[in-house]
Amino acid sequence: MTTGLIPGEQPPDPRPADGLPPQRREPVGQGTMSVENRSRSSVITARAAASFEPLGRSVASARSFVRDTLQGWGFGDIVDDAVVLTSELVTNAVVHAGTSADVLCLRSEEGVRIEVADRYPEREIPLQGSPVDMGSPDREGGRGLQLCAALAGHWGVDYTPTHKTVWFQLALPERPVGTRSAGPSLPTPLLPLADARVRVAVVQVDRAGSISAWNEDAEELFGYSAEQVTGKPLTDLAAWPHTPGTGTGIADALRLSRWEGSYGIRGAHGRVIPVYASHLRVRDTEGEPSTVCLLVRDHERAVLQTPSRVTASDSSGGSDGQSADPFEVFIGSPAPDDLDGLLQRTVERARDMLDGDSAFLLLATDDETELEVRASTGLPSARQRFARVPVEAGPGRYGSARMPAVHDDLTAVSGAVPLLNGTGMRSVVTVPLKVEGRLTGSLGVAAEAPGRYSNEEALRLQFAADRIALAVESARLGELERLRRGSLSFLVEASDLLAGTLDRDQTLALMAQMTVPTLATWCAVYTIADQASEPDLSYVLHEDEELIDGIKSLLSKIDPPDPVPTPGARVWSAPAEVAHQAALRSSMRSLGLSGGPTRQVTPGIGPTLATAAAVGGETVVLPLVARNRVIGMLTLGKPTDEHFRQEILELAEDLSRRAALALDNARLYSERTAISQSLQRSLLPPELPTVDGVEVEVIYRAAGEGNEVGGDFYDLFPISDGAYGFAIGDVCGTGPNAAAVTGLARHALRLLAREGLSGPAVLERLNSAILDEGARSRFLTLLYGEMRPRADGSAELKVVCAGHPLPLRLRQDGTVEPAAEPQPLLGVLEDLELYEQTVVLDPGDVLLCVTDGVTERREGPRMLGDDGLAEVLTTCTGLTAGAVAARIMRAVERFASDAPSDDMAILAMRVPGLQTDG
Repeated sequence: MTTGLIPGEQPPDPRPADGLPPQRREPVGQGTMSVENRSRSSVITARAAASFEPLGRSVASARSFVRDTLQGWGFGDIVDDAVVLTSELVTNAVVHAGTSADVLCLRSEEGVRIEVADRYPEREIPLQGSPVDMGSPDREGGRGLQLCAALAGHWGVDYTPTHKTVWFQLALPERPVGTRSAGPSLPTPLLPLADARVRVAVVQVDRAGSISAWNEDAEELFGYSAEQVTGKPLTDLAAWPHTPGTGTGIADALRLSRWEGSYGIRGAHGRVIPVYASHLRVRDTEGEPSTVCLLVRDHERAVLQTPSRVTASDSSGGSDGQSADPFEVFIGSPAPDDLDGLLQRTVERARDMLDGDSAFLLLATDDETELEVRASTGLPSARQRFARVPVEAGPGRYGSARMPAVHDDLTAVSGAVPLLNGTGMRSVVTVPLKVEGRLTGSLGVAAEAPGRYSNEEALRLQFAADRIALAVESARLGELERLRRGSLSFLVEASDLLAGTLDRDQTLALMAQMTVPTLATWCAVYTIADQASEPDLSYVLHEDEELIDGIKSLLSKIDPPDPVPTPGARVWSAPAEVAHQAALRSSMRSLGLSGGPTRQVTPGIGPTLATAAAVGGETVVLPLVARNRVIGMLTLGKPTDEHFRQEILELAEDLSRRAALALDNARLYSERTAISQSLQRSLLPPELPTVDGVEVEVIYRAAGEGNEVGGDFYDLFPISDGAYGFAIGDVCGTGPNAAAVTGLARHALRLLAREGLSGPAVLERLNSAILDEGARSRFLTLLYGEMRPRADGSAELKVVCAGHPLPLRLRQDGTVEPAAEPQPLLGVLEDLELYEQTVVLDPGDVLLCVTDGVTERREGPRMLGDDGLAEVLTTCTGLTAGAVAARIMRAVERFASDAPSDDMAILAMRVPGLQTDG
């Protein structure tokens, strides 16, 4: 990987070394940008490049490279988008295309450009004007270009004869420029945008709220003539952002001496026109009051918007002449950029404005059924943060957060404001935060004394809530978008990790490590072996390793949660309750209330109290459902007084679905591997018998992961009267299908040999049995023999070599020669005429039998072969049978760097000399 800062550098020429211009295919539309134009207009200030091999783990490495690069450049705002796009494009290169991937990051004034190149230049050139079909978003692959189109400002594809490069560019987020209040003169491009003619509607409303005057600009803006609206209530036309029917509406605003703000007017075409209004209360010479309303389109608010009026006491102190809009008056300037900062400043300003003892702000969930505590002051915020309360808290008008409410004494209305239960607050005023008529939150101020608030304070607080509702909603949506993109990146990495292992224990560990501490403070995973089994506590993890044993001990003493298949997180209160009781008992013992000496019980209090604090918060359980069966539960917990965010629970639910499938796949793989290995072990011969006067050693290696038996086999078994049968064979192919013929051959040899048949007769009957298998039959090479040790220390062997590599005999003088002649293999011809040959091994001689996996070991064009095997065997003079077999195997392994692709079997038999070998 190379990274460098190159001031003023232009982007590298994408053309190949042969000088041919690259062919380019870019999406058609507003989002495209010519690469040549971009290269001439942008100055590259930094670049970083890295190459990744065509391996699955390269995808995670590429994500880490891009993340580290952009964070090092200070572009944390676009890291998640860049990581997601890079992950998809590198996956296409190293997984689907099977080539290496080159990733290049370029920084310029316009943003960040990332290029992913692979060596799979196949392309499809679209006809001019024809739409580009990027496929279905629901299919497994091919989503890279769709994500580029959705997330990147510009993107494209470059082709060369040897490479294909997919690039995308992400713009940096815009920063606020200028000031929010009056200041020095601005350049023309920075002036507020307005229509060619700014129309100011002038509407006069009488004491009863009916329209008494309507000018020509009002007719042009809203489509009504003066005759159509004169005498009608303004409330018939106004789309006030509050819930109709409440006491805080436009009628109250018209009675104020002066008011500015935004609302809507329903035009003659039926649509709502957003307007910015300035109301001024006046009276005529006869003392009759009325309200003059000046209205402009909302985007032209600069025409009417004025600094907020200050109180007499403030004005007497002088002013610096600068103005501020109503939002800044309430929140302060500058406004916080982050949502939490904005909400915290809001509750502090609301408390100060109404001289309250506490204040709180709750945000509504997407379905508007619950409110989530996000900020508070004067309350135990740690205990309440992210707690959820229902929108409809009780019967009646004042039991809903959708309407303003004033409670003189909470002790008289039990549960009216659940958030304040047990806090000592007596009186409270709450108002809704609404955007376009939709509930987005609730703002409240409370006091310890009863009867502190009236409708006037509710009106003031509602106006304040209207000032900040849009800003809060905008910040909330921005936070949700960041969470969504971060969640997408998190799930991509989680899926990669879970898909990278089929080991059950490792999958359990990954599940816990991905959730702690990203989603929760601690995690426990329960597994269920089958429908009749009870949940078993399989894994526990806490961000503080010293607390893991305490939590594990606590959970093992309580009943596990019920394995309910219903999706979603459900609250599990048992851990917190049991931990609280245990901590209480420990505290009582520490005070000597249990009758024992305090010093004897004090050392055990710390872990108990620490465990109680660790699991004392909200605990939720998510079912692990795979293939319509609950296979376990994922339990997530928070420490004392903490709650989960709704977005975190939704992310945890997505993770649990992926984790459940990965865990079930690991279980199935483990079960099938155990069954396969058990069946394979049944095909291997039992322990080799001890042969008096002959050393025997066998080395067996089956090709393929998880295979203990393949197409090669061996056997050594007693026949009768001191004679032993031995065999080494090779079935065509490898794996389970070849192993099936292996079992047939080994068991048939033992059965036929013990019937007293000669070697040729045994092999002829075995040949008939293989041919009887029909389509499942496979040809077989086999070396079979009978060995009988002699009293003089030698051994007599009668062998038949049916198409198998010839056995080699090593004499004491170091000479090597074949010990048999080749004959036809089995499983091909029906009528075989085989014969046996007699070989006598003198003391010190070695007979080496191997399968073709040994002699056909390759390294490029070279092959070990019979001559190479004989050359290695000549160096084994004087070695034991075990040493001979080990030396042959080492030579085979070192002959090539790659892992063996064929089964291998080595059978070495040696007649010991009369003296100890040196």
